[in-house]
Amino acid sequence: MSEVIVVIGDRLGKGQNVAKGVEAAGGKSFVVAGFGADMKLGDEMNAQNATFGISFCGSGGAGAITAQTKYGYKARYGMRSIEEGITAIRDGVKVLGFGFMDVEELGKRLTEEYIKVNG
Repeated sequence: MSEVIVVIGDRLGKGQNVAKGVEAAGGKSFVVAGFGADMKLGDEMNAQNATFGISFCGSGGAGAITAQTKYGYKARYGMRSIEEGITAIRDGVKVLGFGFMDVEELGKRLTEEYIKVNG
C-alpha cells in the first residue's frame, strides 16, 4: 500500500494535534493554514493527492460539503465522535466532517483504521 496522506482543514486554523496522531500512526499529514481552512480542504486534497481529508467547523459540514461538491469526493459530515469517523473510513468515505475535535487520538485512530481496511 502507498503512503497514507491526510489533509486537515480547520475553520479556526487548528488541526495540529490531529496531524500528530496521523503521523504517530504512520501517515503523512498536511494542515491547511489559516482561518477558514476547512473551505480550502478539497483544493488541498486534490493538490496533495490525499488519501482522505478531515474538515473541522462548528457544524462539521461546510468544508466536507464543499470538497464533495467541487471534486466529487465521497463525504460524510456532522460527525461528533471518533467512532463515527471509523465507520466512515470503513464505508469508503474520503472527506470526513467533524465538529471541532483537534485531538491526537482522532488522527491516529482514523489513520490506523484506513491502513487496517486498505492494508
